[in-house]
Amino acid sequence: MKIQSYNEWDPLKSVIVGTATNANFPSDKLFQVQMSQAGWTESPPPIGPVAQKIIDETNEDLDMLCITLANLGTTVYRPEPVNFQWTDGQYAYCPRDNLLVVGDKVIEAPMSVRARQHEATCYREVKRKAILSGVKWIAAPAPDLYLSENIAADGKFSLTNREPIFDAANIARFGRNLLYLVSSSANRRGADWLQSVLGNDYEVHITDVYNSAHIDSTIVPIDEDYVVLNADRVKEDGLPWFIKSMNKIWITDDMIVPQDFTDYPYASKWIAINMLSVGNKTVICDKNQPLIHAELEKHGFTVVPLELRHARTLGGGFHCVTLDLYRDVYSS
Repeated sequence: MKIQSYNEWDPLKSVIVGTATNANFPSDKLFQVQMSQAGWTESPPPIGPVAQKIIDETNEDLDMLCITLANLGTTVYRPEPVNFQWTDGQYAYCPRDNLLVVGDKVIEAPMSVRARQHEATCYREVKRKAILSGVKWIAAPAPDLYLSENIAADGKFSLTNREPIFDAANIARFGRNLLYLVSSSANRRGADWLQSVLGNDYEVHITDVYNSAHIDSTIVPIDEDYVVLNADRVKEDGLPWFIKSMNKIWITDDMIVPQDFTDYPYASKWIAINMLSVGNKTVICDKNQPLIHAELEKHGFTVVPLELRHARTLGGGFHCVTLDLYRDVYSS
């Protein structure tokens, strides 16, 4: 099995697509507090098994994504089944959260949620094949999130810098430059650890533009020369040099059609810009976002419209529910 991916836009040749099977909202109090940081106060974070209707409809949508990717020439791998409802884990819906591919390396992230620290077991067969083919597969040391020294309470959830902590989805890859979001799911010590592992071949750049969670509904590179930006969170003068030189597609609040959710929004309406580039200026995007489609097409992109009906309920769009394993190197 070949693994090679330096960025978010080169032609996609193999990918993992997640599953909603056995999805669960953990009872862990730390997870509940972390979820609450997004600011939603009208209903409490859910606990327990996700409704079967949501699981079934999500799996239908993910199956359609797999078919679409296969028709585009991409080999698709799926997670192995795990009973998250029995273990009080979460899910294998978002492989992007747990695994980071940098060049020919795969890094298991030191997850910020206890319930997800063993989620990499869902990818045992991919891991086995990758290691047999010589891929460098590295597991970050899991932080002890039972230790109060790792969590600053002060009425709000925040991470200290005692141990490296980050979710893989806190990182956007721009070739040799990696943009690392410090937030409620990643600390600065995690960026230091990642830099030490990658060495001089890559540079990890820290940003704190958005505090709640992951980067891929805020800064979304989709081509060597183009990046999609959340206009509510991002300011031009706060961008690093390698993004300032790119063409910017600014998405404003009024361009988004807010997606419905069930009981509690695990993701904000900005999940609408969580899109997957498959290369050659082609992106898979939420089919219910006509203004975003029009903006992308204005810049010469081909939009493949698909749907994840429960993206906000489960907390993941098309970038979240995929993990590219191999992209042809057109640029790095």
